[in-house]
Amino acid sequence: MLWGVLTLVFFLFTVLPGDPARMMLDQREDSEQLLALKKKYGFDKSISAQYFYYLNDLSPLSFHSKNKEAFHYLNYGKYQYKTLLAIENSVFVVKFPYLRESFVKRGKSVSAVIADTFPNTFVLAISSIAFALLIGILLGVLAAVFKDSIIDKLTLFFSVLGMSVPSFFSAILFAWFFGFFLADITGLSMTGSLYEVDDYGRGEYINLKNLLLPAITLGIRPLSVIVQLTRNSLLDVLKTDYMRTAIAKGLSKFVVLFKHGLRNALNPVVTAVSGWFASMLAGAVFVEYIFAWNGIGKEIVDALNNLDLPVVMGAVLFIASIFVFINIVVDIIYGILDPRIRIT
Repeated sequence: MLWGVLTLVFFLFTVLPGDPARMMLDQREDSEQLLALKKKYGFDKSISAQYFYYLNDLSPLSFHSKNKEAFHYLNYGKYQYKTLLAIENSVFVVKFPYLRESFVKRGKSVSAVIADTFPNTFVLAISSIAFALLIGILLGVLAAVFKDSIIDKLTLFFSVLGMSVPSFFSAILFAWFFGFFLADITGLSMTGSLYEVDDYGRGEYINLKNLLLPAITLGIRPLSVIVQLTRNSLLDVLKTDYMRTAIAKGLSKFVVLFKHGLRNALNPVVTAVSGWFASMLAGAVFVEYIFAWNGIGKEIVDALNNLDLPVVMGAVLFIASIFVFINIVVDIIYGILDPRIRIT
C-alpha cells in the first residue's frame, strides 16, 4: 500500500507544471546557477532515474555512492547509516528512510519539518476525537435508552445538523462568536497555535486556551456520526437473545446496558472513529488555517503553494503510514471488544 502511494505521489508531482529549480532561484536566476541546481537535486535526470533514486532514499536497505560529486541524495554522508557491504565506489547500507530536504527551507530536512508541525496536529486530533467520543457515546446511549422520546428526537436533530454543516463554516462561526463577539466573557482568541512566543522575549510557552475552539470545531462532525452509530447499534444489540437472557437473570439495567450491551455495540463506532482520527492526523486544513493552528495540514498547503515537492511527498507518505498503522490497531481492538471475531 505504501509503495502504491509513494509511486502515485511521485509521478503526480513530477509531471506537475512548473520548475522547482527556477522557483528556488527566484529573481537571482542565471543559466549556470540553474544547471547547477538541477544537477544538485537530480532534476536533469530522466523520470525513471529520479524514481529509482527516490525509492533508494526511502528504502531502509539501499545503495549509495562514495563519489562526493554525486548529487545530494546519492551522497551517503547525508544519512545516519550502517555499512553492510562495500562494492567498488558504492556502499550497501541500512538506514532510516530519508525524505530529503525542503526546497524552500534550505538545509532543513523534511523529517524536521514534519517533526515541527505534526505534534500540533496530533494534540488537536486527540483532543477533538476525545471530545467527540465522550459526548457522542453518552448522547447515543441516552437516545437509545429514551427511544422515540423528546431526548431522542432532539439528539438526532442536532446530530444531523452537525453532520450537515461544513467544518470551515463551523470554524468561522465559532471563531467569530466565541473568539470575537464573546471574547471578553470567554477570554478566547480567534486565532492562535499551541505554542506562542512570550511578549517579554522569554521564549515559547504552551497556551491551551487556543486548543479549545479548534478542538470543538473539529470534533463536531465525528461527534454527530458517533451519536447515531451508538444509538442504532445499541438498539440492535438490546434486541439480541443474550441481552434478554441477561435481563431475565435479574442483572441491573446499568450492568446490562454498559457491560453487555455497549461493549458489543461499539464495533461500528471504532470503525468510524479510526477513519475520523486518521483524517484529523492528515491535517484538518480548513480548521488549522482559520484558527492559524500550525499543523501538518497547513504545512502541506504552504508547501503546495511554494512548489516545495519534497515536503508534500514526505508528508503524504507519513500520513499514509499513519492510516496503515491505525487500521492494524483497529483490527486488534475489534478482537478485544468482541470475542466472537478474535483470531485464535
